[in-house]
Amino acid sequence: MREAPHVKRTSARLADGREILYYDTDEGAARAFPDTRPLGAPASASEVRRDPLLGDEVVIASHRQGRTYHPPADECPLCPSTGGRTSEIPAPDYEVAVFENRFPSLAGDTGRCEVICFTPEHLTSFAELDERRAALVLAAWTDRTAELSAREGVRQVYCFENRGAEIGVTLAHPHGQIYAFPFVTPRTTRMRATVEEHRSRTGGNLFDEVLAGERADGSRIVLAGEHWTAFVPYAARWPYEVHLYPNRRVPDLPALGDEARAEFPRVYLELLRRFDRLFDRPEPTPYISAWHQAPTGGGRADFALHLELFTVRRTADKLKYLAGTESGMEAYMNDVRPEDAAARLREVASR
Repeated sequence: MREAPHVKRTSARLADGREILYYDTDEGAARAFPDTRPLGAPASASEVRRDPLLGDEVVIASHRQGRTYHPPADECPLCPSTGGRTSEIPAPDYEVAVFENRFPSLAGDTGRCEVICFTPEHLTSFAELDERRAALVLAAWTDRTAELSAREGVRQVYCFENRGAEIGVTLAHPHGQIYAFPFVTPRTTRMRATVEEHRSRTGGNLFDEVLAGERADGSRIVLAGEHWTAFVPYAARWPYEVHLYPNRRVPDLPALGDEARAEFPRVYLELLRRFDRLFDRPEPTPYISAWHQAPTGGGRADFALHLELFTVRRTADKLKYLAGTESGMEAYMNDVRPEDAAARLREVASR
């Protein structure tokens, strides 16, 4: 099994004071390059409001209307700074880079938003990374989760990737985001309430029972490793939706064991590559990949770290829109039977 890479972390500051971190497998990598751009203070006008009827927090971030929107490839702010062109990343090369978002939804007392760049190569994707680079991304996610979770006022850390214009991505460069929320998100709140009720009623852990049930049934299993299991959930909301669980329950990424950490790159890259083979189209499949981690504070032991991966594409030429029932009432209607989705994802396995 591939060993986790040694990771060197280099911290620097951008011209407007925002933090940038470089993650490298090369101990000799030099990344301390100055940011020479004449930048003013980053925009930050976020506020958190609570919906009085639903009890959910809503972030108001009107300053994001002015964020960078579909720049040409030669003006990409996530590519390295080379050839006299400066970007958000001052170094002329990097392996994985993380920096504070210049147009954050959350900032200051309302949390923090970071951008994570998976590769300096503009015309590629996470699925095209090798296992060593994917392991380095996992190490960066883990490091950021640990550091942000320890900050005062942070209640939940959320690492995710949006890919594809159909999802709403405005920068084509392979990247994801890391949010440090000052509240527990509504989805996690509902999930925890269900798990707590199940524990009170049965004495068991609902996450464990869901995973054990899927492994025993087998019809919705997509990929099973020694330390990870990927399956289409019984009540999938999206046409092609996969949940990836470590076989041993842990609350968050820092708690992963070495063996699960070492196996993850192979399993995750295979899942992403299967998604790209689902439809007979030249462009990659759009998707959202989301890590669900336990909130900070108490009550973490019963929560299970897992990743949810799904696409809005339901056929080669049709998208799944969240229309009246989904957007208006949060009542999902799925066009693809979960067992059929799992069968298709097994069918497109790497040979």
